[in-house]
Amino acid sequence: MPITFTRLGELPDLLGESPVWDSQNQCLYWVDSVSKLIRRYEPASGAFSQWQAPSMVGCVGLGQGQTLVVGLADGIYRMALDSGEFTPLLRPHPVNPDVRFNDGRTDRFGRFLCGSMGIHADPQGALYRVSADGHGEMLANGIRIANTLCFSPDGDTMYFADSLDRTIRAYKYGHERLPLTEPRRFTETEVLGSGPDGATVDAEGFIWVALVQVGRIARFSADGILNRLIKSPTDMPSCLAFGGPDLSTLYVTSIKHSGTGRAISRHPDGGFLFAIDGLGVQGLPEPRFGQCPVTVEPIESICV
Repeated sequence: MPITFTRLGELPDLLGESPVWDSQNQCLYWVDSVSKLIRRYEPASGAFSQWQAPSMVGCVGLGQGQTLVVGLADGIYRMALDSGEFTPLLRPHPVNPDVRFNDGRTDRFGRFLCGSMGIHADPQGALYRVSADGHGEMLANGIRIANTLCFSPDGDTMYFADSLDRTIRAYKYGHERLPLTEPRRFTETEVLGSGPDGATVDAEGFIWVALVQVGRIARFSADGILNRLIKSPTDMPSCLAFGGPDLSTLYVTSIKHSGTGRAISRHPDGGFLFAIDGLGVQGLPEPRFGQCPVTVEPIESICV
């Protein structure tokens, strides 16, 4: 079966990011960070919807019922789809105007993780984790641009990167509330000419990574070996998610203009959402926030 690329929608994002497939409702959510939008696509009807966020939005995850979990500029929030209301779950204090939340994902145990970034790519970002009861913790700091956050199928490994390091790291992970151990170097994307952007894991445990600076999508085995390298439908792919009825479609967000001048597409389809079919691979159902809640102690300095 040949690989096919389908452009979706009529309007591009400025900074498309964080696609996540809702298997229960058969729809895809993603964000346009610069336009402060949370967007939804329903393949069965072809319908698009969107919600306005109060600030730049870095990522989105699935919540219980008619809710989402959203990484806004200053923290992690729960959003009600019916009203568009945002309720804070975790906000670092004091707020640093030179930092905003970026890449995020729900782990296999129902907790939401989100990494922040220095607005000017300074090492001021951190990685946070929050449980459904609102308790949270900081897992790492000194990050310039948090990206590539995803988890092995069993949840025992967390993959994460500071994009400017051009190295993806793997951490021992699990359901316990434990500090992150020293990571192992999973793979370097320097040899492929790009820092790693958004990522996802397929049902076989392979990691798919958007190589934003070279217009490619890479698939790595669980031991960090490059398995496949395919051309992206645009020059600046930003993040990936498997979706569709059998989770065999790879959805790809992309960049038109990042708002900082660091990333500006030269492709006529820059910023559009794409569907890639024919890869012969299936993804995993995305966990919902709080579906397997783990209680953690509050940390007063960062929790609401």
